[in-house]
Order: sequence, then structure tokens, then C-alpha cells
Amino acid sequence: MDNKLIVSSSPHMGSTVKTKNIMIDVIIALIPALVASVYYFGARVLLVTCASVATCVISEYICRLVMKRPNTISDCSAIVTGILLACNLPSGIPIWVVIIGGVVAIVVAKQMFGGIGHNFVNPALTARIVLMVSFPTLMTTWPAVLGGTDAVSAATPLGILTEGGISGLPDYMNLFLGNHGGSLGETCALALLIGGIYLVIKKVISPIIPMTYIAVVFVFSSILGQDPVVWILSGGLFLGAIFMATDYTTCPLTNKGKVIYAIGCGLLTTIIRLFGSLPEGVSFSIILMNILVPHIEKLTMPKVFGTREEAAK
Repeated sequence: MDNKLIVSSSPHMGSTVKTKNIMIDVIIALIPALVASVYYFGARVLLVTCASVATCVISEYICRLVMKRPNTISDCSAIVTGILLACNLPSGIPIWVVIIGGVVAIVVAKQMFGGIGHNFVNPALTARIVLMVSFPTLMTTWPAVLGGTDAVSAATPLGILTEGGISGLPDYMNLFLGNHGGSLGETCALALLIGGIYLVIKKVISPIIPMTYIAVVFVFSSILGQDPVVWILSGGLFLGAIFMATDYTTCPLTNKGKVIYAIGCGLLTTIIRLFGSLPEGVSFSIILMNILVPHIEKLTMPKVFGTREEAAK
């Protein structure tokens, strides 16, 4: 018989989508946010972004070489990490701080755990937290906005709210367009929303996590007496919900798990913003929920067909 039925182990279906394709789509989705940041904060945005990307790529190359592992810089994941790290930094940050952040993101948070697919927390957010704790003044010094129609304060909207003021708070339109202080990639909600829609259309991410995360912050901030529109348009909520909470390696696989994970991120963000010592809580919330992902997966993973639960002892 020439035509034999060949039985092999799963998976039985392949895909032409590779890691590099996904990373390129993420890079494309981040372009609107980078363009908006250059408009509002000037050409130094490009210097910070290039320094971050270069540090991440070089760190990954050297790290894989030293560890005698196959080099993975061609999958473009280090480039994505570099851009995301830059998006979480002030545009006026010294370059040497950017270099430290890139090394922490790639060497400590990613490669020490085995590389792409093995890290249990988001590398860019881990680096941001390390820099925030190590250099709090540098990480919270916000250059004044260059573009826009109105002269606005260099202070972030959440910083203004934390200090108890509302007079210097930008209106909804300026918040949505990004005409206010903040990290270079987090201010323009419109640009981030465009990138998120692109990723959903390309089926790179599921809308479950971003929509649930943002909705939870909206609902609970209003319950706690805050302006929910200001809360969702301020800080790094859109950047975190769309580009970092959805990281394949550090978020749940099941839809039920995604909902639980996003609700946890939203609740923690609200609590940290309202009761914490720092005005922003997105980074810490996502990292904390990253750690809980294995437990969420265990609770929400569907039972394998044809099996039964073990009898209670």
C-alpha cells in the first residue's frame, strides 16, 4: 500500500505565523505612539528609543553567546522589549539609565530564565520598576510638552490628582490626544488605541484583556469617587493593557483565565493609584498578576476529554 495512514503525536496542524511575524506586527502597532511622542516631546524621543533598542539587542546577543545558546536576536523580540521599555521612560531620561534598564530587561528578566517564552514577568515592566526604585527622581522628571494647542504643565495628570489639585488637569480631549506630561509612549491614548485595533485585526492579541482591564479601572474608580475618564486616559493604562498585559509568555491562555487576570490587573491598579505612595500602579499590577498566572491557568484549564477526576482520599 502506497497511501498509508500515518499516526503521529499532536499537534497535527502547523502555522506559518512565526515569532518574528508577531513581533513585527507589535512594532508596527507601536509606531503611532512613537510618532505622537516625537510630536509632543521632541526628537530626543528617538535617541532614547534607539538607545533602548540597541542595548536590548546587544545584551541579548552577548548573553546568548556567553551562555552558549543559539542566538535569538533575529526573532525581533529584543527590539520589541527595547521599544516598550523606552515607552515607559521620560523623554529626558539620561541615556546611561536607559542602558541599565535595557540590560536588566534582557539579561535579568529574560535570559536568566531561559529566554523568550520562559520569563515569568514582563521584561520591560521589570526594568521600569527597577529603574523607578533605583532612580526615582530621574524617572519622575517630566519634560514639558512641545506640541499641542495649549501650554500644559509638565506634571502628569495622575501626579496632579495625587497632590490634590484639579486646576492644572488637562481636559478630556488633551488627555485623549496626549497633550500632557508623562512617559514618552503612554500619553496619547488615541495612538495606542490605533495600535491596539491593528493588533486585534491581525489577531496578534485578544481584546479580552485590554477591554476588561480598562473597564474594571473605569468602574471601580467611579465607585470610589474618582473621575473614571481621567483615570483611564491618564498614566500608562492603555499602554499596559494593550501592549504588556497581553504578552503571550506572561498572560493566561484560556479566555476565562484572561478575564480573571485582567480583573486582577484592574483592581490592583485602582488600589495602588488611590492608596499607594506612587500615583501610577499599572506596572506593579501587571507584574503581580504575571506571578499569579500559573495558578490562574491551573484553575481555569479545561479538563482533558476522556479523563475523570481522581477519587477524593
